Amino acid sequence: MNKTSTSIRNVVAIGIGTAIYVILARFTSIPTGIPNTNIEIVYPFLVLLATIYGPKVGFSVGFIGHTLSDFLMYGQTWWSWVLATASLGLLVGAYGRYFLDLKNGIFNTKQIITFNIVQIITNVISWLIIAPVGDILIYSEPANKVFLQGISATIVNSISTLILGTILLKAYAGTKIKKGSLKKEY
Repeated sequence: MNKTSTSIRNVVAIGIGTAIYVILARFTSIPTGIPNTNIEIVYPFLVLLATIYGPKVGFSVGFIGHTLSDFLMYGQTWWSWVLATASLGLLVGAYGRYFLDLKNGIFNTKQIITFNIVQIITNVISWLIIAPVGDILIYSEPANKVFLQGISATIVNSISTLILGTILLKAYAGTKIKKGSLKKEY
């Protein structure tokens, strides 16, 4: 595939991915009881896109999608959480690009375990470091509040990605023809 078709493919993935992100964020959020912190179905979807299309698409869909969904749902954008979401897409996308082989139908037990270790670490970085520290620096929010939100978001996003993200990635890999599975007939 040449560079132009890859660029077009990525732009289309960003556009469609962002639209789906906004819809999922709007209609599939389940409150956790911690203010402004929800169980989100959108993060396993973001992880799927990021691992298929790479870190640029993951970052862009996370950034644009979270920006638009915040603005549409709350009338303002919470930039620290937008950056956390974009970072999640970037980091998982980089991991998927360099360490997974989904396009050849490979997502075995070892890769599932490694992927989930990486996504949990990435969720910790995004929700326990970037989002709360950003809230404190940008919005002067109280540390105890934002770290409680960060802990809650880390746990629920890690679990939703562990379950739904793994299912989505396994299903996607299952749609691809495994490398070396086709044999030439004589």
